[in-house]
Order: sequence, then structure tokens, then C-alpha cells
Amino acid sequence: MGAQESTPRPARPVLACGEVRTCLLPTRDAVDEGAAEALLRLRADERVRVSRRPNRCAVSPDVLTGVDCRLPTANGAKVRAIGTVAARAVLTEGRVLQSTAYFAAPADGPDSRRPWGYYLVRPGLLVPVGRLPAPAVAEGFLAGHRPGELDVGSVAESLLARISRAPLLDYDTPLNTSSTVLRWTARPTPADSEPSLRFTVGEEGLRTVALRLPEGTPPAAVAGLCEDLALHDWLLTTVGDKLDGVRLGTDDQAAVRKVLGPLVDHLLHLWMPRARLERVLAGLWDALEEAPGFTRQWDALAQRIRDQLALRALLARREALDARLTTR
Repeated sequence: MGAQESTPRPARPVLACGEVRTCLLPTRDAVDEGAAEALLRLRADERVRVSRRPNRCAVSPDVLTGVDCRLPTANGAKVRAIGTVAARAVLTEGRVLQSTAYFAAPADGPDSRRPWGYYLVRPGLLVPVGRLPAPAVAEGFLAGHRPGELDVGSVAESLLARISRAPLLDYDTPLNTSSTVLRWTARPTPADSEPSLRFTVGEEGLRTVALRLPEGTPPAAVAGLCEDLALHDWLLTTVGDKLDGVRLGTDDQAAVRKVLGPLVDHLLHLWMPRARLERVLAGLWDALEEAPGFTRQWDALAQRIRDQLALRALLARREALDARLTTR
């Protein structure tokens, strides 16, 4: 009985936080399923999860990083937490690589630090010393950490770099693209309130997502939602930037095709929101379809590409016809 009292169980999590990095896999062609598994085999004791429908997606096992540090807070309160941050990688269609680092935290924990074994049996959980001011931590996490505070972005970035250094990658990408960062928090919905999602693009392109979800929603499922959002936001950003950076009215058809061709070959078929979300979370995409209208934006970009390719083909046929008439 005394042993049970000395190691009380933490309460149910009241906060989950994470960060997603998204980039183009640094290689010329999309990798096949076997190569995807080799890239994401981060642990020998767990297999890479692979699904083929509705598109190919590989998810690594979680790797854990032990931390004992202060959590970011909006009001400057010093909150110490101990435990492990979970991180995983996702590869979509052998083409787009994502790394995610995340944790959950309960409302309170023991008043003093416990041995590491207490925390290691709770993977992905950061247990506070004392009470957790969840609203202040959530707001502080989205705003960014200060020196000496937890930085889960560095965990995600380290995992991304680890995979990107794999020898089977040739670093000859078909497109020059930038990576994006999406930082998220999730808290339980207030009584008599519906789940909600607030998406913001802030300074220097940082994406933030504040979620209110049913109590007990698994943090791994929330991470999956944010990975899906980050993937499709990256697609919109990348395709939009490429179209803005090319002079579509120029007569240099080869230059235009050099940009549009890779977009068609490597990215246009990847648009498939909500493909693998848990049903309780899939409805949150509706907010993104209303404002800013993710799919409407994508459809408009895709149509621009198709129209330009059709126009280029028409001009090429006309030039070929004119050349034949000139030689007669």
C-alpha cells in the first residue's frame, strides 16, 4: 500500500502539444515501399506501418527522448516537467517527408521528482512537478520557447535530418522547395462546446493550430490530424510559390515546362485530405474548407497548371504547323 502511495498515477492528460516539419524527400524520384520502410526503420523492435489505400503512406515507430526541463508559459510561470517526448516520421507516396515531435501532460503530478523508471513507463507523457497551468502552457508553447525551456521543434528537426542523411537518397530533387513548420496544441473542449480548430500563419511563415477536442482523444491521433493538415498546407504553399515564381506569359516554353512538369509528376496527385483521420477528428477539416478554403485554393492552382500545359501544347502544335507550312 505504501509503495502505491509513493508512486501515484498521473491524472488523465489535459494538454497535448507538438510540432510538425514537412519537406520534399531529398531524392530525384519517389522511393518505393521497400526503400520507405528502410528509411523509417528507426527501431529494431517495431515495424514500420505501411498502408497502400487510398495512397501509399509509411509511418515509423515512435522514438522517445527523455527531458527534464521547464515548459513554455505565456505568463512566465516556471513549470518543471519530466518524462519523454515522442517523435515519428511519415512518408507519403515516397515523396513528402514529415517528422513530428509531441507530448501530452496531465493536470498535476507528484510534488517532487520521481526516479526515471516512473516516467519511462509512460511514453510520450511529460509529468509536471505539482500543478500544470494548461492554458498558460498551451499559449506559451504556440508563442515559442525561451532559453532553458522545452524545444520539441529541435527533436522533430533532428529526426528529419537523421532520415535525410540516409545513403539511399541522391539529393537530386526535381524541385527546389522549402520546408514548413506547424506547431499545435490540443486541450479538452469546454462543457457544451463542439470540437474546434484555429489555424494561423504567423511571422516568418510559422503555422500554428489550436485545437479543442473531446476529452480522452489520443495524442497520437491528434498528431495524425496535424500531420495531415501540415502535408496539405505544404502542398498549397509549394505549388503556389512555384506558380508565383514563373512567368507564365513568357515565350520560353522550356522554362515553363521545367517548373510545371515536376509539379504534375510529383505533387498534384498527393492532394487527399482526411484520408486516414479518425472519424471524430475528420470533421475538423470542415473549418479549413470554409476559411481559408484549402480545397478551393488547391483546385484553382491545379486548374492553372492544367490550363498552362494545355496552352503550351496548343502553341507547340501551332508552331510545328507554321514550320511545316514555311518549308513548303
